[in-house]
Amino acid sequence: MLIQIISLFPEMFPPVLETSMLFKAKTKGIVDYSYINLRDFGLGKRRTVDDTPYGGGDGMLLKPEPLVAAIEMARAKDPDAQTVLMTPRGGRFTQAKARELSKASGLVLVCSRYEGYDERVTAFVDEQISIGDYVLTGGELPAMVVTDAVVRLIPGVLGGEKSAEIESFSDDKTLEYPQYTRPENFRGMKVPDVLLKGHHAEIEKWRNKNNREIKQN
Repeated sequence: MLIQIISLFPEMFPPVLETSMLFKAKTKGIVDYSYINLRDFGLGKRRTVDDTPYGGGDGMLLKPEPLVAAIEMARAKDPDAQTVLMTPRGGRFTQAKARELSKASGLVLVCSRYEGYDERVTAFVDEQISIGDYVLTGGELPAMVVTDAVVRLIPGVLGGEKSAEIESFSDDKTLEYPQYTRPENFRGMKVPDVLLKGHHAEIEKWRNKNNREIKQN
């Protein structure tokens, strides 16, 4: 899968996406990352990418011409890619959505900045996604979150084929059961006896019982 990311700050991504599991996925040839600098599509000598909003108001909006030009270049490189705009106005990002996106042939993630973007940009994306009900400086961190959640679900990325299936949120309803490792006794806090006996059916029963339901707002 090719994941193309459009941003005014592409230098933010390599330190995150090219380490640990995300980098291993790249070295295996399972995914590749392409960072597209929105400034390269800016207008005029100053590479302008933003302007004041019609009707007044604080802040600046990303202009449609640079954003759409960047999107069209990315889509020309990967015509079947799913194009996603990172925005607080988007649909809530869930594990189910991560699974859906992991099956796409490619992704184009568009990071907004400033006070937002010209609304006409939305005509050139497939969907809009929000990672939560709070305000961030831009779409870069959400794009990293989406990339991490999606890449780990692509077959061959994690060590075990079922690793992604049994993790927290795998069914969008529960968190993973508590887990323990050595030592057996840490400052008076002991590992549950059932985990020490090697009885797999009882361990599975204990784990199912101790899955934690996700709190709904």
